[in-house]
Amino acid sequence: MNRFMHIYKQLKQMYGAQKAWWPGETPFHIAIGAILTQNTTWTSAYKALQNLICQNLDTPQALYNTDIENIKSLIKPAGFMNQKAGYLKNLAIFTCEHLDCCIRNLKKLSHPREALLSVKGIGKETADSILLYALDMPYFVVDAYTRRIFSRLSLVNEKEPYDNIAQTFMSALPQDAELYKEYHALIVEHAKRRCKKKSPLCEGCLLKDLCLLQTTEDPYRQDI
Repeated sequence: MNRFMHIYKQLKQMYGAQKAWWPGETPFHIAIGAILTQNTTWTSAYKALQNLICQNLDTPQALYNTDIENIKSLIKPAGFMNQKAGYLKNLAIFTCEHLDCCIRNLKKLSHPREALLSVKGIGKETADSILLYALDMPYFVVDAYTRRIFSRLSLVNEKEPYDNIAQTFMSALPQDAELYKEYHALIVEHAKRRCKKKSPLCEGCLLKDLCLLQTTEDPYRQDI
């Protein structure tokens, strides 16, 4: 068993199966959420998503046809409303004009990731979140939590380019979308509950023996 699978099993032992971690009733809801959660918490993004759903602005066609000022007012809880309203509009235009108003049609493209990345406002993490969670395609999502935890475990360089880190995971793991979802969810859980940016809670962590924080003087271990 390689180290990445060993860590996965240890995380699962600590927190149990996370299962349906990224909420959304439709694939397009998940795509909207992936944009709304940029630079904010999921709690704030979810409030904005619910506002759109309540106003029946949760489909590509509805967002395509509505005024952008209306979108701004509804997604205010997610922050950066001017930028994100534009990004949602761009996603809706792309979905309606290139995917026959169905985000699932990305799976029919030969290069779905590149197609998503051509949409202004969709970066690599957002694109991979959409592909993984909305479309069940095996793209590993790399977020700040992934960089933090696995740099402390000496498996990646925290400043390494996104695609390099993603490829490291995908080379070490089976190409399995459900595994990637579960692994990402466990990483998020571990970062929030134990492997915090400052003052991590190392005692009792099953990854403690692998962690650089146990062998080096690290400023993150100091209380603030």
